[in-house]
Amino acid sequence: MLHSKIAGIGMYVPKNVYTNNDLAQFMDTSDEWIQERTGIKERRYADRTGETTATMGVEAAKVAISRAGITPNDIDFIVFATLSPDYYFPGCGVLVQRALQIKEVGALDVRNQCSGFVYGLSVADQFVKTGMYKNVLVIGSEKHSFGLDFSTRGRNVSVIFGDGAGAVVLQPAENGEGILSTHLHSDGNDAELLAMFNPGTHANHWMEKKLADFDDASIGEMFMSHAMINNAQNFPYMDGPAVFKKAVVKFPEVIMEALAANNLKPSDINMLIPHQANLRIAQFVQQSLGLRPDQVYNNIQKYGNTTAASIPIALCEAWEKGMVKNGDLVCLAAFGSGFTWASALLRW
Repeated sequence: MLHSKIAGIGMYVPKNVYTNNDLAQFMDTSDEWIQERTGIKERRYADRTGETTATMGVEAAKVAISRAGITPNDIDFIVFATLSPDYYFPGCGVLVQRALQIKEVGALDVRNQCSGFVYGLSVADQFVKTGMYKNVLVIGSEKHSFGLDFSTRGRNVSVIFGDGAGAVVLQPAENGEGILSTHLHSDGNDAELLAMFNPGTHANHWMEKKLADFDDASIGEMFMSHAMINNAQNFPYMDGPAVFKKAVVKFPEVIMEALAANNLKPSDINMLIPHQANLRIAQFVQQSLGLRPDQVYNNIQKYGNTTAASIPIALCEAWEKGMVKNGDLVCLAAFGSGFTWASALLRW
């Protein structure tokens, strides 16, 4: 069986920088408060017009494709991970295919939030390993800023997230390089602890009337109503302490699973790229695994949490800085909404 490798990697972040002090202008917060809880100093926000989740993904993909030494028309399959798509449907994958004028290949959208990129990488890895495709484009991209509550009411969530995109091209590997294994998990028992409930088809679950009892106007409001908007029910919800408590258990667990599957130990890792959820979580994981600071790459300070985009952005930056080199053992790990968590171990 073949292995797959990352043959090209790229990233894109918007030019608009928003510092913690900028956010303090329209919500009751401070630079000290945000840094103490998250480690974040600033984040990027996409332009309100013309810059979308898909367009940012396209820009990252262009770089990855070029670095892989191929053209867009060499792409055999597209995997696009995001929780903030341009449209409720269709997904962003087909928008990338159109924008890059890629031939009529398959396009798959992955909705696994913070774990989305590793899930997408695992899917792409299977296609390459089986010989079905030779050039698979995997994108993680998010435009959070259009859907956050920038009032004091929403500060616990809104200060965390930023916009950006990262992309890789997977190709068949030689000489033992590439993805060694991927490990995917989920536990939906606490799905509502980190979620955006509306719009969604669950919205009518509380109604005991039959559909026939509603007139045409009220039927349309089951999906998104004025009441939902007026009550700020269309913004993300997070129980921060509960998420933190689960993350610091599952992060090290899924990393150790990847290492054990390949008869390796934490000290063998050259670079750990965690999903940029919270600097405190990353530091806890580093300490629990006995890793040095230079074995873990964090850039949440600059970009905030870009969920599905955070791992490819961080991996791209680390590689561009020469911190990830040929032959290095690299571990990717994520934990997020669902809950879902995942890891990938690769030989660069």
